[in-house]
Amino acid sequence: MAKKGKAGITIIKREEVIAGGHHGGAWKVAYADFVTAMMAFFLLMWLLNATTEAQKRGLADYFTPTIANTKGSSGAGQPFAGKSPFDDGPAISDRGSIVTMNENKPPVDVEDDGSDTVALKTVHSDAADPTGDDAGGRQGKTGHQDGAAARAQAAKAGAQDAAQARAAERAAFQQAAEAMRQTVAADPLLQPLAKQFSIDLTQQGLLIQIRDEDRKPMFATGSAEPNAQAQHLLQRLAPILAKLPEPVSIAGYTDGAPYSGTGMSNWDLSTERANATRRVLSGQGVPDARIKDVIGHADRDLLLPADPLNAANRRIAILLLRTAPHR
Repeated sequence: MAKKGKAGITIIKREEVIAGGHHGGAWKVAYADFVTAMMAFFLLMWLLNATTEAQKRGLADYFTPTIANTKGSSGAGQPFAGKSPFDDGPAISDRGSIVTMNENKPPVDVEDDGSDTVALKTVHSDAADPTGDDAGGRQGKTGHQDGAAARAQAAKAGAQDAAQARAAERAAFQQAAEAMRQTVAADPLLQPLAKQFSIDLTQQGLLIQIRDEDRKPMFATGSAEPNAQAQHLLQRLAPILAKLPEPVSIAGYTDGAPYSGTGMSNWDLSTERANATRRVLSGQGVPDARIKDVIGHADRDLLLPADPLNAANRRIAILLLRTAPHR
């Protein structure tokens, strides 16, 4: 529009604003509905994958009218030619074994005799689906208990067997010890050695010791060979030792006096005396396979530490080692 004036022509330009340049916020509502639907869909997929068949049946029954007074409700107004999907029983659950969601109540069994009245009876809990979680839990628990009971029974049987083995071995040792004492007491040649001969039942086994006395040595001074009396004693004990199955350990000991000869020491002397004892026993029937070790202790393990020069420190020890399980 132009107006004429004295000073000239004035032109006024007006721009018309047309609404609808954008769609406003309606799209946000639609997008929110879409996201909600997708979340519900994925939640449903997760639930279907995370539940067992028994739980699925229970969920379906929870949303299915299965009780007597609503069984035919959908056909009450005569739609669908007067038929109800539930006229022949629950649509999803197996007829006669409905699983309820309340674990505190027993399942209900439906008995239909063809009349309008439906009888309900309580089903014993043992009749539940054996493939369900409850049955699996009971079976797993029972299996665990059975396994623990079997292990306990095996441990008890093992302990009883070990106790019997210990008792049998102890009895055999006591019998052998008594036989050795009687052998020494009945032999006139060995009676003078009664005080130098001892038998003890220890934690390690049956310990037989032959000791020297003043002016009554088992070995000549500085010698590794037993004298006639010591050899005779070992020969009489060997047959008794041969009857036992336990391994044998033989050890030699000296007193605290240094070895007076040359080229040897108390170590050598104690070891050679133990080995000479082994040869006598082996010659009288004790198998070499049963000899576990032959050791010389020199003067490191004195019988009488307070009197290192006492003759009783010079000794031979024969140990029948226990083989039965210890406590």
